[in-house]
Amino acid sequence: MKITVDAAPDEETARAIASALAAHLGRGVELVVDGTEEPVATAGDGDWDDAVVTERERELRAEIEEIISGGPERGHEKIEELGKLFVRDRLDLIFDEIEYEDGTFARHDADGDLPADGMITGVGTIHGRTVFFAANDYTVKAGSLGGMGVEKEIRLAERAAEAGAPILRLIDSTGARLNLDDREPGDTHMDRYRGGRMFFNQCIHSGQVPQIGVLYGPDIAGSAYTPVFCDYLVMVEEISGMAIASPRVVEAVTGEQTTMQGLGGPRVHATESGSADLVVEDERAAANAVRDLLTYLPQRHDAPLPTREPDSPAANPKGLDAVIPDEPNEGYDVQGVIDRLVDDGSWFELKPRFAPELVTGFGRIEGRPVGIVANQPAVKSGAIFPDSAEKGAGFVWTCDAFGIPLIYLCDTPGFMVGSQVEREGVLQKGRKFIYATSNAQVPKLCVVTRKAYGAGIYAMAGPSFDPDATLALPSAEIAVMGPDAAVNALFAEQLEEMDPESRQAFTESMREEYDKHIDVRTQAAKMQVDELLPAGNLRDQLAARLRALRNKRRTERDRYHGTVLF
Repeated sequence: MKITVDAAPDEETARAIASALAAHLGRGVELVVDGTEEPVATAGDGDWDDAVVTERERELRAEIEEIISGGPERGHEKIEELGKLFVRDRLDLIFDEIEYEDGTFARHDADGDLPADGMITGVGTIHGRTVFFAANDYTVKAGSLGGMGVEKEIRLAERAAEAGAPILRLIDSTGARLNLDDREPGDTHMDRYRGGRMFFNQCIHSGQVPQIGVLYGPDIAGSAYTPVFCDYLVMVEEISGMAIASPRVVEAVTGEQTTMQGLGGPRVHATESGSADLVVEDERAAANAVRDLLTYLPQRHDAPLPTREPDSPAANPKGLDAVIPDEPNEGYDVQGVIDRLVDDGSWFELKPRFAPELVTGFGRIEGRPVGIVANQPAVKSGAIFPDSAEKGAGFVWTCDAFGIPLIYLCDTPGFMVGSQVEREGVLQKGRKFIYATSNAQVPKLCVVTRKAYGAGIYAMAGPSFDPDATLALPSAEIAVMGPDAAVNALFAEQLEEMDPESRQAFTESMREEYDKHIDVRTQAAKMQVDELLPAGNLRDQLAARLRALRNKRRTERDRYHGTVLF
């Protein structure tokens, strides 16, 4: 209804009058000045954005604005100098919308020096999905962890686990706040509800909800466990790093002179330690990586996987057989196989620079997420080394935790041998890979694309390891060892006594005999594999089998848990 006034009030007064009348009358109101047509204020149209703002509320809103602007000017100058974004700009890159925050007034009694205690926690949406987040504000004491900031993170994580939603941690912290002025007497990181509780929660929430970490700066000492306890870790090139002690402490304790990048920068953790799942060039790429990664993960461990519209592969599936060489020792890039199996644009590789002889990553087949574990014949012939065994174990274990079906593409001469790998724990780490494969209860499909020698087929979900199917291509060879190695092992003494010409003839003869015993058609006839199929049919076969296994049930085993740790 229209309400007419004699004179035009100022804008704020007009809104207040219209809002009060709309609330009193319970209907929409247009406030017009006598003799005019256009309303000077409206209210009660359903959105109530024009509510009356009292002085008390105005003061609170001003305080909130001050707090969310972050730390002092010098803190903002520092992040600009380091080439970092302000934490709220990071959040805007990642989230479609921030729904709400908690603990805005944490440490409000600290004379404004510690806005939000340097930790922002809340809930936002990504692709329409609810995601809980905790983000350090580097403009506040270099993102260091204070008592209330830790309390906020603890509450956030516990609520996320209860709500069944992923947790995103944007980590940009120098660790625990050591300034005594900011700590109370007797306050330590060991208290039941202090710093240690953060890591405890990460451990007990592991496998309940996905935990994703993005590291934007050097993270030192105990707080460096936050990123490594995440299920997936993204590091930003040049500005991020993590280590159990700073270069200064390392030099004091060991005498070693190093830099943060040399000690624990992205290259170290992407290629040597294997702690980083992805290294990206900048913060925008980090935001895109998080958003993409979430499209493969469920909200919680027992929730449905997110799906997309099916798409054709990037390369012709019918041309798969031509990708795989006839000779078992000839190298080729397994990416050519993957490109013919997964939907176009869906391949998301994890740890690409760590132990590249084993490829791990997510893809989609007919729009549904799958985890792929593939030997890489282009690198070290696809042999399984200690690092690649650990890489495979962790990937399989995490896929199983979140209900992501597994496809193994087996083309390996087996586990690497020699004194060096024994010292590096090839047996100890190899057992983790085999253990993870054995215990994974998601749909598992083993595809023997070419060679499957020795214990390599054990780790790659061979017939004995309860796959839902073992599929073989015509190029497959399943054997204890390759023909050349077998002939040398069986006839080493005779071969030494032969002249070169006789040795070559004998070796070729024995190899032909050995090949008869590892002929894949003979093995298929004895049901050592479930199906021998043309390579060009593999994508369709995988899609059909994954559809059939969609409702596969898990089996409870009579034990507390296994004894092999990851």
